[in-house]
Amino acid sequence: MSLVLIILILLGLIFLWAILSYNRLVTLKNRAKEAWADIDVQLKRRHDLIPNLVETVKGYAAHEREVFEKVAEARERAMGAREGGDLKKMGEAEDYLAQTLKTLFAVAENYPDLKASQNFLELQRELTDAEDKIMYARRFYNANVRDLNIAIESFPTNIVASIFGFKKMDLFEIGGPEEKEAPKVKF
Repeated sequence: MSLVLIILILLGLIFLWAILSYNRLVTLKNRAKEAWADIDVQLKRRHDLIPNLVETVKGYAAHEREVFEKVAEARERAMGAREGGDLKKMGEAEDYLAQTLKTLFAVAENYPDLKASQNFLELQRELTDAEDKIMYARRFYNANVRDLNIAIESFPTNIVASIFGFKKMDLFEIGGPEEKEAPKVKF
């Protein structure tokens, strides 16, 4: 074989590798975007359930106005952060919303009639379902982002990533430091 043919074959293989690497990066990026869309849908679902839940609890616990205001403020904050697109701010806002919802459910514990209300139980079930779906969607998104970020940082794919401007994506984390600690059990 001549030297020119060997060089052409090597260049062809490098070109083929670059195409395959580029396509892999595009696939990973689009999977991460799709996973984010799943999170967005579930967050919107949760945000839509909250006013119904608050109205149901209000009927039984009208004097708990401060709790309702905090939940409404937390919902607005979470929706605003979602529109901004900053994952860190979204995580903090969603964490604050989750904390205020826990307060709302704690208030509901004081009202046996409310706890027995079919409407409240259904809303509580739907909200729990939404929380579970958010958790699964967040895991799926973070796994896709992890794979994309590994590909962007790994040699030699990082060469193709830098040439075509692929950027690392942020993970979506919810939960304050208190949720990351092991629970304390007392007897």
